[in-house]
Amino acid sequence: MKKKIRIVVARLGMDAHWRGSIVVARALRDAGMEVIYLGNQMPENIVATAIQEDADIVGLSTLSGNHMVLAPEVVRILREKGMDEVKVILGGTIPPDDIPRLKKKGIAEIFGPGTSLKKIIDSVSGYN
Repeated sequence: MKKKIRIVVARLGMDAHWRGSIVVARALRDAGMEVIYLGNQMPENIVATAIQEDADIVGLSTLSGNHMVLAPEVVRILREKGMDEVKVILGGTIPPDDIPRLKKKGIAEIFGPGTSLKKIIDSVSGYN
């Protein structure tokens, strides 16, 4: 039997746009995953929780334009802590030109506005 996927979901920095992250977290939970929802956090706290909760995936949300700094920082700290197997995904308003640069910096998947919940669930389920 496959183990349940454990995913930490957080909004990067002081991003005040909460609705999308809540909707995605609930959809992942309803799809049978264990979701640890943090709300607004900085990279160090997100990584500390991922380690403490033995997360398989870290899901980040941002609409405030901090994605090029804070999302790669989450990846960097995870790798520094030996958590190479933890996938980091990102959702929010990400300019298309930033997507290849973010993937180069270790973001496994990026979901923009209008991405279906099914696509997100299917993508996350594929990491198990």
